[in-house]
Amino acid sequence: SAKVSFRLVHQQDPEKIRTALHAFVKERLPADCRVEFEPHGAGAAIQLPFDAPMVTKAKSALSDEWGKQAEIIAMGGSIPIVGVFQSMLGMESLLVGFGLDDDRIHSPNEKYNITSFHKGQRSWARILDAIAS
Repeated sequence: SAKVSFRLVHQQDPEKIRTALHAFVKERLPADCRVEFEPHGAGAAIQLPFDAPMVTKAKSALSDEWGKQAEIIAMGGSIPIVGVFQSMLGMESLLVGFGLDDDRIHSPNEKYNITSFHKGQRSWARILDAIAS
């Protein structure tokens, strides 16, 4: 057995990708083999415009907390409810990560720097204050 998952980008339809994978596998399946598919959930990706007011305010708040210019790095993440917030409720969601490259998030030997944790808390206080203003 195998588990296959995909990280989708904005405007990709999870069901369309799933259907395409099924077709791809079935077209190449040897005659003496069989395949079964079990879906394990799906979620649409989102993308905020880099110049959105919420993003601009968050960048400023992060720059204030960390003492250097915050940079936007578009990255994937798997939080399916965020796509639902956007598509069904019309709400934008801002996801900000405070992990370092060498934290190895989700790996067997992951770590998380306590300084990142504390500065992350203060960063969110600043972001929420900036957005509320």
